Amino acid sequence: MNKEKRREILTRLRAENPKPQTELNYSSPFELLIAVILSAQATDVSVNKATDKLYPVANTPEAIAALGIDGLKHYIKTIGLFNSKASNVIKTCNMLIELHHSQVPENREALQALPGVGRKTANVVLNTAFGWPTIAVDTHIFRVANRTKLAVGKNVDQVEEKLLKVIPAEFKVDVHHWLILHGRYTCIARKPRCGSCLIEDLCEYKDKTEH
Repeated sequence: MNKEKRREILTRLRAENPKPQTELNYSSPFELLIAVILSAQATDVSVNKATDKLYPVANTPEAIAALGIDGLKHYIKTIGLFNSKASNVIKTCNMLIELHHSQVPENREALQALPGVGRKTANVVLNTAFGWPTIAVDTHIFRVANRTKLAVGKNVDQVEEKLLKVIPAEFKVDVHHWLILHGRYTCIARKPRCGSCLIEDLCEYKDKTEH
């Protein structure tokens, strides 16, 4: 995969979706942070169903903390791992209140110090809420980057490092969303939809399908 091919792939993805957005519903950095914590090993659809009921009732650190763990569980019990996530969200809300004036910090170290927030979650918040040119590598991006040969790596950290190195600056803010959506709807896990893929001729995947 050479830089000309990479640029053409990114140019096509941008032309198809000039202003990509996360599929998580949110209206503030705090709502995004909580949604991303809840989305670990869960679908965006399932998270949105829960937060669509939660946020009208509680969408600030104080309001969610006031619900308590059991009160929060009532809203998120349909999401996988909801017990541990409820505990992490309440702890995170309390830390935001105590350490950050109830604001989501625009700082990687401060974000990763919050319970339930790892590097990937921090990257999503920094990119989506604050416009940082970070690339959060989830299972979709890991698959697409390796299949296409856009950025080959044995683990998510290697793929993130490679993407940050090879993606031109003009594409870095949006590439996270393009690759996730591409992996979610076209380059799907079991059988990629190569026949309907707008970058099929540029992709270096060996086992392409016709559909």
